[in-house]
Amino acid sequence: MNLISIFRLVAFLEGLSYILLLLVAVPIKYSSGEAFFVKMLGMPHGILFVLYIAIALVLRIDNQWIKNNFLAVLIASVIPFGTFVVCLLYTSPSPRDVEESRMP
Repeated sequence: MNLISIFRLVAFLEGLSYILLLLVAVPIKYSSGEAFFVKMLGMPHGILFVLYIAIALVLRIDNQWIKNNFLAVLIASVIPFGTFVVCLLYTSPSPRDVEESRMP
């Protein structure tokens, strides 16, 4: 598994944890006063957020696609559904990558 595949997975999980935090845990906290779900989802989301930023910084050194779009990749981490857009737009395999993977 290469670093871009790991980044794609982390971006998806970070986005999912952010959506769950915003759309499930926070409403439960403010409607019932129960902070359990915020605490339960907050720590994994924080770890995934830091991991997302760290991997983006590492990829910035090696990959031209992220150098050109680095600011957008960082901004996407704080916008709901933003990391899903990053997964689709910036980490999808290029036609050249697909051809190389077919070669024996």
